[in-house]
This record gives sequence, structure tokens and C-alpha cells, in this order.
Amino acid sequence: MTPGPDGRYGEAVFRPGQAGEGERIDFGALAYDDVTMARLRALGVGPGWSCLDVGAGTGTVSRRLLDEAGVAGVLAVDRDVRFLAARPGLEVLEADVTGPEFAAGRRFRLVHARFVLMHLPARERVVAALAERVEPGGVLVLSDAVDLAGDRAPATPYTDAMRAMWEGLRATIGTDVSWVPSYPRLLRGAGLLPVAAEVYVPPLVPGSPISRFWADTWERSRTVMVATGLVDDAAVDAAVRYLGSEECAALSAGMLTAWGWKPEGPAAG
Repeated sequence: MTPGPDGRYGEAVFRPGQAGEGERIDFGALAYDDVTMARLRALGVGPGWSCLDVGAGTGTVSRRLLDEAGVAGVLAVDRDVRFLAARPGLEVLEADVTGPEFAAGRRFRLVHARFVLMHLPARERVVAALAERVEPGGVLVLSDAVDLAGDRAPATPYTDAMRAMWEGLRATIGTDVSWVPSYPRLLRGAGLLPVAAEVYVPPLVPGSPISRFWADTWERSRTVMVATGLVDDAAVDAAVRYLGSEECAALSAGMLTAWGWKPEGPAAG
């Protein structure tokens, strides 16, 4: 029997106190923030909106909601808030979204979580808890990774590394992206209507933020990748070189974004 996860994100892997972790998170933000903000604006997020940003990381989306969308206020939540700083309109809360107390309290017109749920157990319960935080007429927006380097993808140093990374993270901290395409169903099951979804795939170009993000991610998860037996240190090194070369011909993991609206009136609960 395969042993279950023995850690959590930020504990066994991707520790916030490790040098350069904030920069790694920011590389991901550079790759995805424009797409995230475009979707939020298209959903109508703007002046007067109260927002909850779950797993806020270094706070790039929280700050852009205030500075660009002009929302009324943002509560930025993370299990470790060392990369977050409060400012006018921006509250910071250190909290665990999986805790039973998280569903209680304030409601928001926008609840947003990006690259959070894929690392958590009891995902349906967490989606339901986040939906409880949405006020009637508001929207829950979830984004997570979808793996495009599956068994049918040609074998390259990149695909070998990605498969080892996903397997290592699954065994160590429970990360599982296989269920991410079910987001629309989970949102509907949480009582949200209507729901919709889209996928964005950033291009892997040498030196681009997403290429640097994956290279840094492999370096930080190297131990768990090698432990899978799917790669060794030389293979990880080869994958990092491949990412930075013009020989790279691969698809990055995509970002699936799904959203659902809380009905207004008595049916909203």
C-alpha cells in the first residue's frame, strides 16, 4: 500500500522560510495575474465590492484588486502571512481554510482562491466552506492547475520532471490536480448557479516567468521528485536546462478557473 501524505504545503515542501520562496511565488504571479484580473473584471468586480483572497501568497492579486479594480476592501488570508502587509483597504489574516471556524463570520461579494485547493484534503467540504463566505449575489472564483503532461505527451526531460513532481507532491503533501476539471460540478453542488470555467496555458519561453517558476519549483521539490524513482538528480538538472533552451517544446500546466454565483433571495440560504 502506498503511504499517505506526511506533510502539508509549506511544511514538507515549499517552506515560506526557505530563501527565495517569495520570489518563486512571484514568478507564478507574473505568469497568471493578468489573466486572473481580466477574468475578475469581466465578472464585474470593481468599486463597492468586498473581497476575500484565500491563499493570498505575496498579495499580488489582493493589491491589484484595490489598485486596479478599485474594490472597497480585501481580506487576504494565508496560513503564513510573512509575505503580506496590511495597508488601507487591505486586511491580513493568518488562518487555515480547512479549519471548522473558517466558514463562520463575514461574507464577501467576491471569494477568490488560486492554487490552494489542489493541495488540500476534503476538497468538497472546503468548496462548501468557501461558498458559505459568498454573500447573495456574489461570486466564488477558484483557480488551480490542470496537468497537460500526461501519459500521452511525448517523453522529454520536461514531461519526465512534471510527472515526478506531481507524483512526489501527491505522496508527500497530498497535492492532486486530477480532480480540478470537476470544479464546475463542485461549485454547482455547493448551491452556486450559474457556473462556468475556462483554461489558460502560459507559453513556455526560455527566461519567461512561468519557465523560471517551474525551474524553481523543481529545485525546491527535488528531494520528493527523486524519491518517486521516476527521475534522478541528473534528470532534474536536464529538465531545468531543457526549460531554458530553445529545444523546449512542451505545454505548461494550465490554470483552470471556474466560477459560480450565489443566488439572491430566500434560496440563497
